[in-house]
Amino acid sequence: MRGSLLIAACAVSLAGCGAIPGPPGWPVSVAAPSPSPSRSPSPAVTSPSPAPSATTATPTRAALTAPQARQAMREWVSRYNATIKKRKWWRKNSTLDALFVEGALHEGVLERNHEGFGWKPGHKPINPTGTAAFYLPRPERQPRIGDWFIARATYKDAKGHARPHVLAFLRTPGQPFRLAVATPIHWGQRLPEPRLDADGYITDTDDAMARAVAKEYQNFWNNEKKEGASGYRLAKDSYSRKAFPAVYKGLYVSFAGHGSIFGFRTADGGSFFLFAMINDPKSVNQVLSEALLVPKGSRTIQELGANWFS
Repeated sequence: MRGSLLIAACAVSLAGCGAIPGPPGWPVSVAAPSPSPSRSPSPAVTSPSPAPSATTATPTRAALTAPQARQAMREWVSRYNATIKKRKWWRKNSTLDALFVEGALHEGVLERNHEGFGWKPGHKPINPTGTAAFYLPRPERQPRIGDWFIARATYKDAKGHARPHVLAFLRTPGQPFRLAVATPIHWGQRLPEPRLDADGYITDTDDAMARAVAKEYQNFWNNEKKEGASGYRLAKDSYSRKAFPAVYKGLYVSFAGHGSIFGFRTADGGSFFLFAMINDPKSVNQVLSEALLVPKGSRTIQELGANWFS
């Protein structure tokens, strides 16, 4: 995979389309999601075949380094914690746009539903403990007009339990990094170590596998086709298999696609993927963030972490 990222044709923004060129992970051109999204199922969007991504680094843009990624996350956490202390922070599009893109942005929009139903906000403070790890692609593998990185950090989940989380951040020129997707790692699981090159950068996974894995998850949750049509199948003990029967009986809206697929080759030759399943922006009802592993030579998708936000 070029830079291990299938990036959306439009970086989801309430203020408009901040495009980063590359294979479209989610082809919908995004308008501002409604504060009171429709509750009726929305039709699934068919993803076109990805176009070749432009990943050659430009000479005018300095390469992102691991210390810079660490500082970027530290600054983002500070802005995030300050923001969620403000009264009804989710009401302003500009506030959401300053912190989030893609699946994380939809989670911000869903706080408006929480307010409407009289529920408590789902976003909690983030106070990392211990030493965080940062995973970066080689500079020449970054998208032409943007940067991304994956982070692993331990902090309390929504129920107050300290757990390892995996997060992915994106930025466009002149803008700070924003959160695209995050999920806790399941109890008993761990994030695999990446295969690093001689300079300490993560190595690529496979575009076709990434698309197939995301397609299988969308197919499973939308109950559209026979399992395994993508060539891959969810593991029998996955979170999705346990959660689907209960969730599907509720106010469920079909997933229209997914955000950018972040990932890397693991040290033992497997493939790790991180992405968020998202609704059509006109019917924002839930976000499912997934951290997945396909072991080397396997067709089974192991679920390392997942987070349902609705």
